[in-house]
Amino acid sequence: MITTADVRDFIKGMNLAEHYYIGKLDNKPDKSFGFYTLKRGEPPVRAVGTTPTYDVIGISVLIHWNDNAKETELAARQLYQQLYQIKNIEISSHTVYLIELSVPEPVDVGTDEKGVYERVIELKIYYERKE
Repeated sequence: MITTADVRDFIKGMNLAEHYYIGKLDNKPDKSFGFYTLKRGEPPVRAVGTTPTYDVIGISVLIHWNDNAKETELAARQLYQQLYQIKNIEISSHTVYLIELSVPEPVDVGTDEKGVYERVIELKIYYERKE
């Protein structure tokens, strides 16, 4: 199975941010990517009598950048493009079949209480299921 931490570690390898975290982080440092379980999604579908060959993990990535809207947008778009162009990868020893970007571009969610601009990218990763 692929976990949120596995996805974080994979994206951390792209060296696009200074800090990477999972879940709530008080006093988030600038230039951070936060990784969360996608809170929405479809229930699993399974054909009767067959063993599924793939699994899906939904991830929401929060790009918490700085007090400059343009720089935040550029950082978010850079990650988005990297995810869009990925081919032939493995995450945690699982072959990835597809990365579905659930939004057409990084979503502007405004600023946090300290005036740091943030954007969100939602994605689903379809990967080889191992028994």
